[in-house]
Amino acid sequence: MDKIRVGCWSVLALVVAQTLSTLLSGDLAEIRIIGVLFNLAAAVSVYLVLRRPGRNRWPLVAWVAAFFGWHVTGLLTLAGVVTTGLDAVFTVGSDPRMSILYQVVLTTVAGFAVHLLLPRPTRT
Repeated sequence: MDKIRVGCWSVLALVVAQTLSTLLSGDLAEIRIIGVLFNLAAAVSVYLVLRRPGRNRWPLVAWVAAFFGWHVTGLLTLAGVVTTGLDAVFTVGSDPRMSILYQVVLTTVAGFAVHLLLPRPTRT
């Protein structure tokens, strides 16, 4: 399996985890709908890249980079480094350690997916 497919399957795992945590959260319905729609758009990008791996994969890289930034922001918010006012959005369950672990794992998956999906220069 090449790096593009591994990156796509990593993004798909990320999207599934995000969608499940969004649907199971007790947030406002509007926030849940927006989260599910963003994840659906990323899943469509994954499908398009898996269907034609040689085609342009920049939209998928942009989605994953945005997810990486979102989870880094969540990690910094939960650690108390930055005050965003989004503590309730980034909290998963009632245990703060579980929320931090969730953010760490999804930040790592998103970072590796970006690394795997970025185009490589041709070697001469």
